[in-house]
Amino acid sequence: MQVSDSSSRILAGLLEARTGQQLTMNRRWRIETALSALLRERGISTLDELITILVMGKEPGLSNQVVEALLNNETYFFRDRAPFDLLGRHALPQLATRRHDKRRIRIWSAGCSTGQEVYSLAMLFAEDPAKWHGWTVDVLGTDVSSTVVDRARGGLYTQFEVQRGLGINQTIKWFEECVDGWRAVEELRKSVRFQVHNLLEPPPHPAEFDIVLCRNVLLYLTGDKRRMAFDRIASALAPDGWLMLGAGETVIGQTDRFGADIEARGLYRRTDGSVPVEKRGGTDRRAASKA
Repeated sequence: MQVSDSSSRILAGLLEARTGQQLTMNRRWRIETALSALLRERGISTLDELITILVMGKEPGLSNQVVEALLNNETYFFRDRAPFDLLGRHALPQLATRRHDKRRIRIWSAGCSTGQEVYSLAMLFAEDPAKWHGWTVDVLGTDVSSTVVDRARGGLYTQFEVQRGLGINQTIKWFEECVDGWRAVEELRKSVRFQVHNLLEPPPHPAEFDIVLCRNVLLYLTGDKRRMAFDRIASALAPDGWLMLGAGETVIGQTDRFGADIEARGLYRRTDGSVPVEKRGGTDRRAASKA
């Protein structure tokens, strides 16, 4: 199935208009793979035929299906592992001290896809019940795709998906085998929540999240959309909270709303917050007096 330049441009424009995400030239090879199942399901022979249907507006719901199919939903449990170790070693112990009076922690996983990151966070807390006894831990996962959000809410994963990032002991402890695969136990599913949300829209309520994970999402946005997303995240983050990005993402040259945490490489703080951040030149600055 060939993808003409005109079809590629139209599909890329549709994706960007709906989600803010770019389908750059070096990623357009995905179009054929991403849409092949949808074309078979709809009995559409070619991409050009699909474009004709979209342009003529014959099937309004089809454009939503196309956009969802084009989104990159790659994820897995404890993805890259080191970031979760960093949270467990650095951020969560500090929050346990700083939030001890209120005993409440809010975490937002933006662009959560099918939910593995959210359930990984839930396991961090569930595996240390004595430390977090009596705490309210609110872990929210959001994604622009309603399809993946529905999957995340169900907490049902294939054998292949649970093997990506989970050991045997964790799988047996936190998942129940069923006919269709492995489902997260009720305790885990009840400890998290999911909703459809576009990162370029105002942040979900309530704001003042202690940690925001936005990993491998911003790299698909144009520069102006990326700056907008950073602004949205900054407005949602507590003054002493943390932002975590993907391994290939950075705030340098992208926004002045965040700087690197001088104590933990890989985490970022608000530049107008209550803790020091690293300046581009390598020196430290404190945007506000330390809380």
